Amino acid sequence: MRYREVLGLLTGGNAREWALGVLTEIAAGGTPVLGVRHPLGFLCLPVERDGGIGVCVHIWTSAARPARSTTSQIHCHSWDLISHVLYGQVRNVHAALTDTAESPTHRVFEVVSTPEGDVLRPTGRTVRYAPGRADLFGAGDTYTLVAGAFHSSVIPEDGEAATVALGRVRPERGDLSLGPLATPLHHVRRERLDAAETARAAELARRSLWTSNTQGG
Repeated sequence: MRYREVLGLLTGGNAREWALGVLTEIAAGGTPVLGVRHPLGFLCLPVERDGGIGVCVHIWTSAARPARSTTSQIHCHSWDLISHVLYGQVRNVHAALTDTAESPTHRVFEVVSTPEGDVLRPTGRTVRYAPGRADLFGAGDTYTLVAGAFHSSVIPEDGEAATVALGRVRPERGDLSLGPLATPLHHVRRERLDAAETARAAELARRSLWTSNTQGG
């Protein structure tokens, strides 16, 4: 449905208008979309999931309880990411990793998603982590990230932000996360929002986006 459409809108500079329409529809209960409390700290509104492609709206807000992370915020995707900032700021912090068995700081975990949640499986790979280049993006900016690139997304000063995230899976890649060295294999249930919570999240994002539009930022 929407991957190519939204990609064209991003390229043409019309992402905000599209997002306002989608958020208004979700807030009114006019779609089957149900949000998810994501362990990376945002609320995810999955607008489209079709095989290896996806379109989501990610919302960071202090008005919603975040999910608990069992590993860390440092991760890499099995898919190429195109992300457009609707409002607020997002700092993308690249990870500098050194594979080592001597004094490592983290272990690499495979993340396998199932309908019931995520299975986090520790691998034999251990690394030493250091933060690398940090890129700051604001409203109207679009950035890309290739599959397999370790990074973390930070919202400066715990502010409010939202993005449109487009993903296209690379079958040869996996979803990975860095975690504590001794953490065992475990399962994490993805907490799905109900219809009322989803509508509230969409309305909050719609109002924030509308306000940023009217203020020209």
